[in-house]
Amino acid sequence: MDSIDERLNRIESIIKKDSFRKNKGLGNEVGYYIFDYDPQNEIKVREYIEHLKNKVNDSPNSSFKILEFDLYNIIIEILSEKGYLDKIFEFEKEKGREFTKKAINNLLKLSSESNLIVNYIKENTSLNSVVFITGVGKSYPLLRSHNVLNNLHQVLDEVPVVMFFPGAYSGNDLILFGTIHDNNYYRAFPLVE
Repeated sequence: MDSIDERLNRIESIIKKDSFRKNKGLGNEVGYYIFDYDPQNEIKVREYIEHLKNKVNDSPNSSFKILEFDLYNIIIEILSEKGYLDKIFEFEKEKGREFTKKAINNLLKLSSESNLIVNYIKENTSLNSVVFITGVGKSYPLLRSHNVLNNLHQVLDEVPVVMFFPGAYSGNDLILFGTIHDNNYYRAFPLVE
């Protein structure tokens, strides 16, 4: 397998292809991709994403923009806007983590069609963009990546979506941090082998 640097360096040429941005994967499926990586490389991946985002978005010749959605930051933003962030800290102190996790899931409507995170991404995505989803590890255990992908897949199909996943993706299974098995997710393609 290629090193993390070699794999990261291949992303730019992939996302710049017109065929990639027309958002059709293999078999004419909607273009959802996973870039999996060893969690030990989290900082390197974050730095590369920031570098690539600045390079593409600041280029006057670029025909698209990279939109990054950090799942953890979205959770914090939504809870803050709704005035629940301080209450969540109190819940955790008084009622424990499991209760708090369930309360956050209910507040964010993670199990429904009106999932606030999915709607946030959809509402803030423009045409001629490539969506990067980050913060998967930071948002665990509040949010599971397959939940976001399954729900987003139903409402966002105009632009390609790349989830940066700290773990392994076999083409069927997502294994967060290399140890936590998520539900099967088979609609995404590996971005870089």
